[in-house]
Amino acid sequence: MAKVEAGMAGNVWKVLVKEGDQVEAGQEVVILESMKMEIPVSVEEGGTIAKVYVQEGDFVNDSDTIVDVE
Repeated sequence: MAKVEAGMAGNVWKVLVKEGDQVEAGQEVVILESMKMEIPVSVEEGGTIAKVYVQEGDFVNDSDTIVDVE
């Protein structure tokens, strides 16, 4: 199982996937907002979204787990 982590602290602006969704390598799963900039978070490898840890409006810190992919 691969963990997708936040690359920086920010607010979760948009969650683009839900548990059970199929994703491909490079696909965006969440968009963070920090300092009025939108920062997309992508998966490195394809698979199925096993768990989504965040909701829109949540605050995440650098290296917080956002989703698990199996």
